[in-house]
Amino acid sequence: MEEAVRRRDHPSHAIHRGNRVSVNGSAVCPRTAVRVVVVDDHAAIRMGLRAAIDSRPPLVCVGVAADGEQLAPLLYRTRPDVVILDYDLPRANGLELCRRVKADVPAPAVLLYSAYADAVLALAGTVAGLDGIVHKGAPAREILEAIQAVAAGDTHLPPPLPELMRGALDSVDAGDRPLLGMLLERTPPRTIAAALQLRAGELEERVARVLGRVEAPRRRSPPFSRP
Repeated sequence: MEEAVRRRDHPSHAIHRGNRVSVNGSAVCPRTAVRVVVVDDHAAIRMGLRAAIDSRPPLVCVGVAADGEQLAPLLYRTRPDVVILDYDLPRANGLELCRRVKADVPAPAVLLYSAYADAVLALAGTVAGLDGIVHKGAPAREILEAIQAVAAGDTHLPPPLPELMRGALDSVDAGDRPLLGMLLERTPPRTIAAALQLRAGELEERVARVLGRVEAPRRRSPPFSRP
């Protein structure tokens, strides 16, 4: 998937026609549109999100996928500004996919849309590079506003709870605590690699290890219900 993601900036992907863009000769949308891709293994949710997104210009849903395998070629074709990921997906969960998407330069914003949305998942998501999180029980207005926020470079994440921060630090090895701190501060990967004197592969392995430790409480918990 990583190779397919990195190839998204090939000049043949989009054809500009005046003030509009044709993605591989298909969906034409204004060049100022916010292009959104939706990844969810439930067809009804994909359809519902697509309809909601297309009802709110300048948002445009340029494609949907059921899992990570379908996502890679979709990223290559559509060059989205925002990727919406479910958390509980086949083969790779939303945070694992988030890390792969964020390996691209420039990377799209990533928004997690999940029935598991809570403070623990938001903290793990920050480690994975997530830009925002929205509960599936939230009104459509909230997901649309979150898309616009992350597309503009903002985040849509709850403030980290001190007890969760302490728990996250306690869950990782002492040598990984500086890395966790930089990930929580959203430090760019190149800066982290230079500061810790790590090659790209080494950094990826350590990030995966840290994410697994921080995400572990979420995997043991049932879905979070909104009041």
